[in-house]
Amino acid sequence: MLKRIEEFGDFLVDIFHLVGLMVIGVAILWASWAEVFNIIDHGGPKIKDILLLFIYLELGAMVGIYFKTKRLPVRYLIYIAVTALTRLLAIDSKTMSNMEMATITGSILLLCVAVLALRFGTSRFGGHDDTT
Repeated sequence: MLKRIEEFGDFLVDIFHLVGLMVIGVAILWASWAEVFNIIDHGGPKIKDILLLFIYLELGAMVGIYFKTKRLPVRYLIYIAVTALTRLLAIDSKTMSNMEMATITGSILLLCVAVLALRFGTSRFGGHDDTT
């Protein structure tokens, strides 16, 4: 009896994951297409629009990898953060102080070092690397 309850609980968790991933995937598609139509309305893309589309692409890839492997690729989260900070720097650099720009640039560098450390750790010590 206990085994059946555990199996049913596992089934419910799997269903929750599938439905949740589908909702997130649909939301990403919806947001990205809304951005494409916004770009068309404004007569063409700007750098901020392209970087935002890259963020949507990375989010979609991350959801796809999680959907297939049941593992969350941490490196993709870092790539999204780097792209978001780059977008912020590209859009608002004219209104930022030198300290703000240095802080964002340092944050991007730190995130890139984190990706390097993750790649090195995976190749050196083994483990799962879903984004190779």
